Amino acid sequence: MSKESSKQGQTSDVEGISRLNKSFGDLRREIAKVIVGQDEIVKQIFLTILSRGHCLLIGVPGLAKTLLVKTLSDALNLKFSRIQFTPDLMPSDITGTEIIEENVNTGERSFRFVKGPLFGNIILADEINRTPPKTQSALLEAMQEYRVTAAGQTFQLEQPFFVLATQNPIEQEGTYPLPEAQLDRFMFNLWLDYPTFEEEVRIVQSTTGDLNPAISKAVGADDITYFQELVRRVPVSDSVVKYAVQLANLTRPQNGKAPDFVKQYVSYGAGPRASQYLILAAKANAALDNRLSPDTDDVKQAALPVLRHRIITNFNAEAENTNTPEIVRRLLEL
Repeated sequence: MSKESSKQGQTSDVEGISRLNKSFGDLRREIAKVIVGQDEIVKQIFLTILSRGHCLLIGVPGLAKTLLVKTLSDALNLKFSRIQFTPDLMPSDITGTEIIEENVNTGERSFRFVKGPLFGNIILADEINRTPPKTQSALLEAMQEYRVTAAGQTFQLEQPFFVLATQNPIEQEGTYPLPEAQLDRFMFNLWLDYPTFEEEVRIVQSTTGDLNPAISKAVGADDITYFQELVRRVPVSDSVVKYAVQLANLTRPQNGKAPDFVKQYVSYGAGPRASQYLILAAKANAALDNRLSPDTDDVKQAALPVLRHRIITNFNAEAENTNTPEIVRRLLEL
């Protein structure tokens, strides 16, 4: 590539980052018409979309998880599908099924595939841990390969494609915990907290009247695809990459350089996918902050949502009431 072409590419990306920031500002304003607070959650979900990742959202009932995702899809002008996961849900219920059709003229019968709710852009997998592993695996293929296999055929999913799965942390009876292999497919694990007193007052005021705000399109599918490619082009220094890899390495008790508290409390640490997601999140965060390259602080900001579900603690941690966020915090202080 010539110097002139390289300079033009850099100028184009600078303009692209400015465009991304304007679009994100528009998106936040549209979401704020319906959702009170949760600014950081909205930002982290958008970071996941920019990184072509998927998100696991954990929170007690009534915190507007479904409304947040629906509002986001409206503001992004994307096709939204909500799947309520239950113990009797079958893979074909989410991927689609074949039906028999008869030609009224010839009487001939043939099979036709009817697409399931996975054929959308934003998929809300509500209470994903309430469905058996067989159905979870059907979702896993879609998340990893961006395709669905049904009736002996493979169907590519339309881009952009993003899965936001929810779990209820207080009701575990009759659930099917997600295996570590599937948990690892989620870029972020986000915990939704209760609103503040002031936010709850605003929520009650806005939801008990006749106000029904209209959500305008802030970002389109083509814009999302462009921004995803833009984030991939964001340059990152070797020192930042090495910091992200070192952070993931230090979560592994088998690593001789791991700190003593990791060896004491952790059974299994984060794999290489954590390092990849730390860098992608850092790139996206820098772009949303109108910066052309991330630094180690961007990696640190992504550490908890990326590592929370990838660090498997042992009995010692449970006995001494040491959780994953505490381990991540201590790692960041090294």
